[in-house]
Amino acid sequence: MDSYRTEDEQVEAIRRWWDDNGKSTIVAIVVALSAGFGWQAWKGHEAEQAEVASGIYLSMLQNLEGENRSIKQLKEAADLASQLKTEFASTSYAQFAALHLAGLAVSKDQLTEAEAHLRWVLSKAGKGGDVAQITELRLARVLAAAGKADQAQEILQRAGAVSYSASYAVARGDILLQLGRKDEARDAYKDAQTLMGPDANQLNLATLNQKLQSLSPIPARLSVAAAEMEAVSSETDALESPSVQQEP
Repeated sequence: MDSYRTEDEQVEAIRRWWDDNGKSTIVAIVVALSAGFGWQAWKGHEAEQAEVASGIYLSMLQNLEGENRSIKQLKEAADLASQLKTEFASTSYAQFAALHLAGLAVSKDQLTEAEAHLRWVLSKAGKGGDVAQITELRLARVLAAAGKADQAQEILQRAGAVSYSASYAVARGDILLQLGRKDEARDAYKDAQTLMGPDANQLNLATLNQKLQSLSPIPARLSVAAAEMEAVSSETDALESPSVQQEP
């Protein structure tokens, strides 16, 4: 699925934010909620868990770098991701790892496995948060690819106002197009253009425009004009062609 490339960039942005702010956020929550019952020990444990999970996640990413990844690297990356899910399930790194596992499953056309990983992320991620929104978007695409278009549309329609509403609209258009509902697909793509607003980095604008152009019928008056131009051109060619007269 080509859409994974853009969504991977979104996940990477979230991961960078977590690296910069996640630990301080944990500390702030602990300070606010833990008055006098050993929060120092708890804070130290959480920070240690996050540090170890961060190292494992970094190792996983290193095995996934580049286009010419070996089978051994892919297996090691999958093993590290599974370790994060099993041993560090409470960390955001486990959620990011599960998204990568889903991507690997999709690349091997293992859609049932991909769905399982994505649903696991949704069970852990904060509802309405960026990770949950991207996961729902990917789950909808996986379900549609697996022939479960109705379930996919239900996920996208119940999302409401989200940070990635333009991406949701594009996904709806892609699924409707898959179902042969071209008019509705075109409307969804137009919605995506509107929802994109000033933040055009959210989507590949050129690809979106190509999809719209492929679904936009040529206005009738333009078709008539084209036909008239073709007729005039044919008559002109006939007039300009030298006539051959036979001698009596």
